Amino acid sequence: MKTILSKTVNIDNCSIHYLTAGQGEPLLLIHGYGGEAEKWINNIGVLAEKYTVYAPDLPGFGNSQPLTGTYYIPELAAFVESFVEHLGLTSFYLVGHSLGGGISLNYALRYPGRIKKLVLVSSLCLGKEIALWVRMLSRPARIIGAPVVTFYKIIKWLGKKIVIPFHLIEPISQSSIDLAAHVATYTQQSLILANRLSEIMVPTLLVWGAKDSLIPVEHAYTAVRQIPECRIKVFKDYGHNLYRDDVGQFSQALTAFLG
Repeated sequence: MKTILSKTVNIDNCSIHYLTAGQGEPLLLIHGYGGEAEKWINNIGVLAEKYTVYAPDLPGFGNSQPLTGTYYIPELAAFVESFVEHLGLTSFYLVGHSLGGGISLNYALRYPGRIKKLVLVSSLCLGKEIALWVRMLSRPARIIGAPVVTFYKIIKWLGKKIVIPFHLIEPISQSSIDLAAHVATYTQQSLILANRLSEIMVPTLLVWGAKDSLIPVEHAYTAVRQIPECRIKVFKDYGHNLYRDDVGQFSQALTAFLG
């Protein structure tokens, strides 16, 4: 297995952490909401056998500093452009999960000349529907964000003192709380790009779990009919995080598509 390196770069005066491994054609992995590059760790180990893999912590997630001001998918797509420019990548494969899928889709519409092939995994922005709990939490997140982050930090501190495995809790940052306020309204996803799918000019693969309770698989079935050169792969036994629930099958689907 290829060695996975942890690196840091400075982009727009922000320290950005990323993981990289392998050799071959460049492949960029964009994590979802509440995630970080580490979520891709097992996938990186497999994919690095064929590609040079890059997986950044998005600004404000993992070990990356946040951008200044308020930002959501369009601003994070611009960040991806700055990141690949810093790496010197002129063309690459792009894979995004959930929020990362929405970022990747937005990026593909704004910078189509960069991408060789696009993979959207349980992606935002393909339709209106999203889980009720996400819609219900979107507005309160604007108000309770700071107290939640403070509470989480206290819990983590207590965990270290009394040796309780609070490290198992998903990371919570101010950036993730801020983004939660932008993901959805009380009725639907906030940013929907379904009416622009015909503009995607790169070969695209949609990967979904049939049991996804966060973003319905119907979004993929609708999108595959609108994107000019598009395939679909649905995993019937998995949900929203299928990419890490079955690393082997997911990686096989990716490499079969990417080549």
